[in-house]
Amino acid sequence: MAKLFVSAALSLSVLAPFAAFAADKTVTLAVKNMYCADCPFVVRKSLEAVTGVAKVTVSYKDKTAIVTYDDSKVDVKALTTATTNAGYPSAPKG
Repeated sequence: MAKLFVSAALSLSVLAPFAAFAADKTVTLAVKNMYCADCPFVVRKSLEAVTGVAKVTVSYKDKTAIVTYDDSKVDVKALTTATTNAGYPSAPKG
């Protein structure tokens, strides 16, 4: 039992520094082809389906999607690919 505890503690001490590098990031995407009130729903669902996405807010008026994501699990390229595959090409705004 003591060996198991020591092994678990050692594993956590080795893995903990890697978790420190992960951080939630937020990106605003400019989204094309949103022409009706249902479009933001499709864009939001396509982004929420990506592993690592924590929060999505889509604005039909501004034609944007604000995405909070875990940068250790997903990158901006995967986010833009998800919207593009749903029929709404996007790119980081700014």
